Amino acid sequence: MGKVLSARDLQKAFLAGANQLNAKKDLINELNVFPVPDGDTGTNMTMTILSAAKEVAKIEGGSLKEICKAMSSGSLRGARGNSGVILSQLIRGFTKELLEVKEVDSIVLAKAFQRAVETAYKAVMKPKEGTILTVAKGMADKIMELSLTEEEILPLLEKVVAHGDEVLKKTPEMLPVLKEAGVVDSGGAGLMCVLEGALRSLQGEKIELDLEFKEDSGVSALTGERKSRGEISTADIRFGYCTEFMVNGDHPFSDEEVEKLRDYLSGIGDSIVCFSDEDLIKVHVHTNHPGDAFEKGLTLGYLSKMKVDNMRLEHHEVLIEDASRIAAMEKLEEQPKEAGASKESEPAEEKDFGFVAVCSGDGLRDIFLDLGVDQVVSGGQSMNPSTEDLCAAVEKIHAKHVFILPNNKNILLAAQQVKDILEDRSVSVVPSKTIPQGISAMISFQPEGTVEENQEGMEDSLSMVSSGEITYAVRDTSIDGREIHKGDILFLGDQGLLSAEKSISLAMKEGLEKMGEGEILSLYYGEGVTEEEAKALEKEILEYMPNLEVEVHAGGQAVYYYLLSLE
Repeated sequence: MGKVLSARDLQKAFLAGANQLNAKKDLINELNVFPVPDGDTGTNMTMTILSAAKEVAKIEGGSLKEICKAMSSGSLRGARGNSGVILSQLIRGFTKELLEVKEVDSIVLAKAFQRAVETAYKAVMKPKEGTILTVAKGMADKIMELSLTEEEILPLLEKVVAHGDEVLKKTPEMLPVLKEAGVVDSGGAGLMCVLEGALRSLQGEKIELDLEFKEDSGVSALTGERKSRGEISTADIRFGYCTEFMVNGDHPFSDEEVEKLRDYLSGIGDSIVCFSDEDLIKVHVHTNHPGDAFEKGLTLGYLSKMKVDNMRLEHHEVLIEDASRIAAMEKLEEQPKEAGASKESEPAEEKDFGFVAVCSGDGLRDIFLDLGVDQVVSGGQSMNPSTEDLCAAVEKIHAKHVFILPNNKNILLAAQQVKDILEDRSVSVVPSKTIPQGISAMISFQPEGTVEENQEGMEDSLSMVSSGEITYAVRDTSIDGREIHKGDILFLGDQGLLSAEKSISLAMKEGLEKMGEGEILSLYYGEGVTEEEAKALEKEILEYMPNLEVEVHAGGQAVYYYLLSLE
């Protein structure tokens, strides 16, 4: 390598960095402590960089400019979550500097690191020390210092990466929440995974690339012992909704337009990331009024890729057993690897409406098929299908219009992207966030209605049902002042934790009392629960709620003992 980094060196290093992050993403996820606004950091960063890596991998004998453009555009389109957006901006700034040169020596490399940091900091309204930005800035400052005397690329980067590790170790002293949980910053750790993978490639290590997103069951060795994520209080969540969207304009946005939008967002929230790329503005903000952010964006253009997550509710979800998730994934992998299960073969004539639904469990699959769903895609909590899976399911349906029922808030974004990819198909998403909501939507469907009428009717039906889930705690913690112990049975409702008891019976009783009013209760029992146990629970419920009509169904879902629907 010597004193110049070639286009081929950069390509191999970038792919190796993406590969390393993909392999270690679950270890990065374990560092997420509080809050949980965008899903897991490791997952978001990995999906961002893999989007770029797959484009970079296609290039054969490409120039430095071609590789940099693929890195930048791929990461921008694939960016998701706060950490993913910042990573994409680091890549964008880094590659912009390289686009302007004929060769990459130590001085150019140092300038690229500096520009990467400047670009990322500019995109974030109120940068916090102790984050991925701090780690990136530490390396940028170090490489600028060393490049004045060190001309050889490899020893230069070895010292820079070592310094990055040292900065990462100091992040708990910069952010109290990290120190409380006993971990380093997850975004910074993800960035170091990328740099360490790239360095290994430049050192000549032969790396087997695997750029397919896969689960990893490793145990974190990054931090040693730490506290449970569930022990972190939600009291510090000042702004409750993580809001993301893209503004699409008919002209390249000026710095002034972007700055005005940033200023407005700073008045209604924090954790702001706002940057433009030609005729596109990507926005991330934590706010109590997502609608206000959307309305402001609409003054500049039309919106796409809109996403809103309730951070307080997501914080409760860290109680779900990691081992259960892994077991569920293993069970899912044993099933036939196809986009979905079809009730019948493709009809000879095109029908007016078709349906795709997402769920886990043979019983729930059969229920959706019986309600008229054409394709059932396997997935759910902690088993989110990809946009590609949903596209494949839509493509199998011979209908003029296809409705997609994601049945999980973490699948909404992937579902919404289908209509952007399948531009020749008429597709819409019914934003069902639970299985009961999806079932309610299918029941409300009117075959004689128009697309618009059914979209409105199915969406209206979502608010007519209350949903519940019963699972168990995997660690001692405290939520909203309530002490919870490992093994306790948890009853989760639409608004978070409703009950935590020592048995399913006790948790069910308290949870139902808090769930709200209704006349019909549907119980969907999961794998590991027998029909006899479900019937016995039904009998208990009728003893203290005799006016309630209870229906018991085999759901077969993983992770949850019972899913509940109250209407």
